[in-house]
Amino acid sequence: MFERFTAGARAAVVTAQAEAGELNAPRIEPAHLLLGLLVTADVTLRHLLADVGLTAETVRSELARDTGVLGDEDAAALGAIGIDLDSVRARLEETFGEGVLDRGLGRNRRGPFAGHLPFDPAAKKSLQLALREALARRDRVIGCEHLLLGILRSDDDRACTLVESHVSRRALRDRLRDYPGRAA
Repeated sequence: MFERFTAGARAAVVTAQAEAGELNAPRIEPAHLLLGLLVTADVTLRHLLADVGLTAETVRSELARDTGVLGDEDAAALGAIGIDLDSVRARLEETFGEGVLDRGLGRNRRGPFAGHLPFDPAAKKSLQLALREALARRDRVIGCEHLLLGILRSDDDRACTLVESHVSRRALRDRLRDYPGRAA
């Protein structure tokens, strides 16, 4: 299927993998595909999405907040009850080796598949739906606009929440009708 992707859509998928790795995600999810698309889409599509508040920065920020990694607020809360998070990390690394808390996640993974993240089932479904969108419109290639439509149709809770916190999926789909790639 990837041979039918435009260079931009391929770049979006590659960027989604990199972004998922940076966020220490174990798999590529539709939300990472959305982020990859927001980073690599052509200027016209990025402006269309930015007009409704969907930018790479806003989505990356939302995803980073949901990673489950302990942040400054968590460290402060633990400190209030006498637990120094930096001390705990240092002792664990002293005992089990540097980066022990990061092993098996994202960019810090080790082993034969280091750097490679699999697609979760919802991301695979988004890619399949992108293909269906292109076929339904008799387009010969799958572009970023088809990828976005596939994500919108996937019903993945996380990706849909990211989109719908800025614009309804229906409204975004309607806006895509005027996109020069005529994907909607």
